[in-house]
Amino acid sequence: MPAITDVRPAVVIDDVTMVYTVTSTGSDAEDQVSGPRRVLRKALGRPPIVNNQALTDVRLLIEQGEFVGFIGRNGSGKSTLMNIVAGQMNATRGRVWAVDRPAKLGVNVALVPALSGDRNIRLGCLAQGMNPRQVDEVFDDLVEIAALGKALHWPMKAYSSGMAARLRFAVATATNPHVLILDEALSTGDAQFQARGQARMHEIRENAGCVLFVSHSMSEIRQLCTRVVWLDDGEVVMDGDTDEVVDRYDEYMKMLAAGNLLSARSYRDERAAEYQPPTWVGAHR
Repeated sequence: MPAITDVRPAVVIDDVTMVYTVTSTGSDAEDQVSGPRRVLRKALGRPPIVNNQALTDVRLLIEQGEFVGFIGRNGSGKSTLMNIVAGQMNATRGRVWAVDRPAKLGVNVALVPALSGDRNIRLGCLAQGMNPRQVDEVFDDLVEIAALGKALHWPMKAYSSGMAARLRFAVATATNPHVLILDEALSTGDAQFQARGQARMHEIRENAGCVLFVSHSMSEIRQLCTRVVWLDDGEVVMDGDTDEVVDRYDEYMKMLAAGNLLSARSYRDERAAEYQPPTWVGAHR
């Protein structure tokens, strides 16, 4: 990974750690609670509060024009990291810099369920700072991307989850955002929508924006991404060439599926030991 002075950074994730506090009814949770607190909580009949470390010292540099895929098992920290980059939550430790406010699908677009799809397109575009003339120029393209058919004129509250996701995707990508975050955004659509959505994301990348893409579909990852980050248990295992990282991840998942848990753990740890995080002034890893 090159030094930060040699690239055009779009997003810099600097040693981000995220720890949640949660309640647990498991007996092993008692070990994380100090003696006096354990006695008091038992006396009051309350379950212990324990720490869940969702991310640990994640350090990544994403350049302008990159399309970076994030893969990993459920609970590996992918969505937590996306929420932190989007500004939805604050990291317990570490910082995130971005060239512009990241646009996370469905988060930055304030749509109104009682309004029709076409009115929501206009409202969402205006809310992102576009003027009426700019909205008119992109309106037909957004209608095509959303692929709602006659439902375009129905109230959004009558939409299926897939229809609503397509509408949010169309509006979120209307302004060519510098940083676009997509968390399983294409999985709710049919083949036609996926093709249109992929074409739109290529346009964003060509305009020097960057895309952070979370998906469990390895075919989508292979087709779209210029680079892939593999997360597991909140840590970066690999970061690099799309085919290489996906191949290693597939091998890991096959071991897990076959019940070879010790071999899988050893394989994952070997890949993590080979990983070299990006370096810049102030790095302490």
